[in-house]
Order: sequence, then structure tokens, then C-alpha cells
Amino acid sequence: MAESRIQGVRIAGIVTAVPSSILTLDDDIKAFGEDDSRRIFKNTGVRMRRVTKTGMCASDVCVPAAERLLSDLGWARDSVDALVVVTQGPDYALPATACIVQHRLGLSTNCAAFDMNQGCSGYVYGLWVLSHLFAGGGMKRALLLVGDTSSRSAAPQDRSVTPLFGDGGAATALEADADAAPMDFVLGTNGVGAPHLIMPAGGSRRRHSPETVIRSLRPDGNIRSDEDVYMNGLEVLTFTLNSVPPLIRAIKRKSGWSNDDVDSFVFHQASTFMLKTLARSCALPMNKFVIGLENFGNLSSASIPAAISDKLREKVTAGPQRLVLAGYGVGWSWGA
Repeated sequence: MAESRIQGVRIAGIVTAVPSSILTLDDDIKAFGEDDSRRIFKNTGVRMRRVTKTGMCASDVCVPAAERLLSDLGWARDSVDALVVVTQGPDYALPATACIVQHRLGLSTNCAAFDMNQGCSGYVYGLWVLSHLFAGGGMKRALLLVGDTSSRSAAPQDRSVTPLFGDGGAATALEADADAAPMDFVLGTNGVGAPHLIMPAGGSRRRHSPETVIRSLRPDGNIRSDEDVYMNGLEVLTFTLNSVPPLIRAIKRKSGWSNDDVDSFVFHQASTFMLKTLARSCALPMNKFVIGLENFGNLSSASIPAAISDKLREKVTAGPQRLVLAGYGVGWSWGA
């Protein structure tokens, strides 16, 4: 696994934004029946999901988060040197969503801006990339925007994904600070998992056509099209249980931390069942383990900052916290 340590960069603030529209367990019962919906709820732990209105993109939830963050920090728009947008739902195939967001936020034309196509591991990957840009020298401030509108990628009749995924975005401010504690990273990839969490059509490999949008009954018993997201839940679970415990051992070894040194563990908020299983598999204390998806759903790349904003707000605003962040999923891709 790739490992690195970055000195002199601090996280100055995090703001998370979610849509106002809500779907609840009652909506799932209407769509999938009471027995199936309650069984799914028991595994996911999702009481309600925030979902975008028609036409909204990930940028439409990330921009308000960034506006709030810039205002709260008092950062001048021309003081931001770099902007990275992490999403698997860009506004357009081209140009990069980051270019559009740079203009919407009124950032300087001297600001470097680019996209990263990452999902569940995207927040950690974004922090890793931006912190390395600081290490190159010359940068003072940067914004990391992460977000997805996963509900728009899921077929309404697909009970394997629809009751789980919500929409949301987050903005994180990073700033050069010689006194900042180091950030340690461990990352890895195994593309053998690509077919198990995928939108088979709509990209360049298999372009959009009238046939790719036809929703039909699939072998797993769900109804979807080839332009809807497909998830093989058993393969995702197997990958996660095989990959995350070694990842957590590696990041603790890299940082020199034990469980006693960590204030909170914030993992990708995939499902309550998966989180509790991982806590046991990684031998982590539950009183330090954050579970924060019940009111949002699985927010993909935004799930980690959303959990921090929702569950750790008072702690992180009161003073520095030692956090272990871990993302894992689509790709397969993982990072801590």
C-alpha cells in the first residue's frame, strides 16, 4: 500500500450540506413492502435519506457548503490557491466540474482547479492529493469539495441500493501551518472489484443508447437499467472485511498510534451492519467509533465529513482531535 506523511498542513474547517428533500422508511415500505423494508432498515440503519430535487448535481450541494465555509473562516476569495472536486457525478462529461465551481464561488483565476473521480474512498484520497500539493511549496490555502447525488444513479425499484444511498456534499478547508500535526496516509487499489459496484453504461466504454436506459428484471431480482448503479452487496462486504482491518493496522503503525491515542474513528458510512462488523474485526472501542448515517443515508465521498459535522462538531470545534479516517469501496479503492 502507498504510504506517506505530510507536515505543515492543517484542516481549518469542514462544512457539510444536504438537500432539504427527505425520504423515510415509510417511503420504502410503499415501494418495497413492509417486510423487506424493515429487514433492509435493520441492516442499513438508515431512517431517512436526503435526496436532491430533479436537475440538482453534486456541485449544487457542494457550493453552498463552500460558501458557508469561506464565510465562517473569513477567507478572501482570492486567497484560495487550489480547488479539488471529488465526485462520481460531474455536472458534465466536460468541462471539469471544478472549473465551473471555481467560477460560481468567485475564486481567483490564479486558483488551480481539477476533478477527481473517486467514490467511497474519495475524501481520504482528496486530503492526500491536496496535502501533497502543499508539500510542494507555494500554496497557502485550498478547498476540497466532495459530493455525490447517488440517489439519481439508483433505480427506484432496486432494493439493493435505493434504500441506502442519500445525497450530500462537503467542503473542507486546508491551510499551510508550520505548527500543524502531521497527517499520515495509507492507500491502496484493486481494480478486480470494478464489476461489483458499477454503472455498466453511459461512459465512453459503452455509450448511452435507447437500449441502455431500459429498466428490466435482472438475475438478482431487482429492476434497473445498464445506466443505473449495480452493487453486488456480498462482494462489497467480502472486500471490506478483507481489506479494512489490514488498512487500520497499517495506518496505526504508520502514525505510531494505539487505540488509546485516538479520539475517534470515522469510517465511510456504508451501513450500520458493516460499521459494527468492522469495529469488531478491527478491535476498535465502540465508544470511539462514529456511526452517523441514520439521518442521511450513505453519502459516498461525503460520508466521512458528514459524520464529523454531525457527530463530532462540539469536539472538533473545542480543540484538536486525533482522528482516524478510513474510506473504502467502489474500485476497489481504500485509504486511511
